[in-house]
Amino acid sequence: MSSGGVARVYRGAFAHSTRDSALRVLTDFVLGVNEQGKIIFFEDGQNVESLSHQWGFETSDIEWLEPHEFFMPGMVDTHIHAPQYAYSGTHLDLPLLDWLNIYTFPVESRYEDLDFATDVYTKVVKRTLCNGTTTACYFATIHTDASLLLGQIADDFGQRALIGKVCMDCNSMVPNYKEQTEECKDETDRFIHELLKKKYALVKPVVTPRFAISCSSSLLSNLGKIAKNNDLHIQSHISENKEEVQFVKELFPDCTSYTDVYVKHGLLTNKTVMAHGCYLTDEELMIFHEKGAAVSHCPNSNISLISGLLNARNVLNHKVKLGLGTDVAGGYSPSMLDAIRRAVDTSKALCIQDAELQPLSYKEAFRLATLGGSEVLSLDDCTGNFEVGKDFDALRVNICVPGSPIDLFPGDDPEVILEKFLNLGDDRNIVEVYVAGKQVVPFS
Repeated sequence: MSSGGVARVYRGAFAHSTRDSALRVLTDFVLGVNEQGKIIFFEDGQNVESLSHQWGFETSDIEWLEPHEFFMPGMVDTHIHAPQYAYSGTHLDLPLLDWLNIYTFPVESRYEDLDFATDVYTKVVKRTLCNGTTTACYFATIHTDASLLLGQIADDFGQRALIGKVCMDCNSMVPNYKEQTEECKDETDRFIHELLKKKYALVKPVVTPRFAISCSSSLLSNLGKIAKNNDLHIQSHISENKEEVQFVKELFPDCTSYTDVYVKHGLLTNKTVMAHGCYLTDEELMIFHEKGAAVSHCPNSNISLISGLLNARNVLNHKVKLGLGTDVAGGYSPSMLDAIRRAVDTSKALCIQDAELQPLSYKEAFRLATLGGSEVLSLDDCTGNFEVGKDFDALRVNICVPGSPIDLFPGDDPEVILEKFLNLGDDRNIVEVYVAGKQVVPFS
């Protein structure tokens, strides 16, 4: 390539979401990426001559996509528990609170062992990247050093990530898996300081109270202050199952709702993402909208743990930022394609119960997994679609790879090909993954 700062130029089919459109499939477009991994042009293929003059590249430099290939934005997993990957695909026979006590906390308490942590964290980062997750918002465990290790591994493999050291000072069921309030605050400060000191380009800390049940009021207040003073993201859980909602009501009798607990402790901001929200009331959703806080919809987990069915349409109608999460391992699949499918299925199940409801279309679910997720994590200024100036976070999808789970037929246009991939495709079809312009899959 020439000295014009152009590193790569692609021409072919692209699919992405915009502010105004859930899905735009562009059959012949040309996209340029500079040395810094940013998109410098994205235009109709017929403009290629003028673009080559303007940017100083040869038309022979262009990489053409095959007719059965397309680029789409990398997917954003807005809620995933990295340590739980060790038992994903198992242990789905209990409701949430029993599931945490019997399966989750005993496994998470093993992460003091850094060899164990290295093994699991390497596997989860590689697996999610292969499945097209270019950005992940991770819960780790209460262990600072293992949580820092997850940050290092995400950086090593080039994944964009928010990493949360889990905070919990109340855990009567598994008493050895918690911290003292003061220790938790100090370790959270240390975690944030150490992670920021590494100056990783794409990996940042996120303040992570596990949920209201496992945190004292004093710890929640401290975490609210830490987030504010460092201008950090916040992640937690809210209104996942009925038993939990009731328990929170008993623990915080002076709060009007589960949402109010987080509001009173300074934890509901425009950089907050709350997982689940199955039982949020319209009043609570109005507060989410006012605060600019976001919901991560985790449909696989909500069904697997028999927690509830989130009415995603109602969340969107309240103009609350909404994205999708795998919620490994309550959700058994680490693939965001699974999250897309189950989000649509959940909305259809709700329509069976209430004929007035409008189901989510596959186009809307595509948006939630890409641009919607970047909005949820307040990263939509740099990722989520193919707007000029954003980082090139992208998946190259090939429908005709050997062993592909998808068959094509004459007349299948790029939009049909995309819909087939979203419903039938898997990691075999994701032949290249780029984060900030750097090819991260296949692994070098």
